[in-house]
Amino acid sequence: MTEPTPPLPRYTTAPGLDVIEALAGEAFAQIPEELSRHVTGVVIRVVDFPDDETLDTMGLESPFDLLGLYHGVSIDQKSVGFTPEDVDMIFLYRRPLLDYWCETDEDLTHLIRHVLIHEIGHHFGLSDEAMHAIEEAAAADPDGGGDSDGETG
Repeated sequence: MTEPTPPLPRYTTAPGLDVIEALAGEAFAQIPEELSRHVTGVVIRVVDFPDDETLDTMGLESPFDLLGLYHGVSIDQKSVGFTPEDVDMIFLYRRPLLDYWCETDEDLTHLIRHVLIHEIGHHFGLSDEAMHAIEEAAAADPDGGGDSDGETG
């Protein structure tokens, strides 16, 4: 018999950057080791909004259109002799996450975990389309119990 999962915290006011960082850290800690060991060099950074360069590059009209972003070279594009020019990073955007949270009433902990895992999928070389297909298959599987929500970038 497994122990019951403790209830997730419910937030009623907007958490600061430090709380979002802690939730992202907890979410990352729950990723199985066989996957997380391939993400050890990736920095997870929480900021309020994407910068103007990111918005321009992605053709976004509003900084609220992006919940998270993987910036780097995905594993499937790296060779044995690959020398990185920059650190691989996952950005989580606090204000867009909070907006989505308020609009959908989704649990904030679940939302942050979902966006983080989505961006880790990009680190592994998965496209948005591939991840949406995986989410849809999980949602259709009565034993899988997955879901699909929100664009994350």
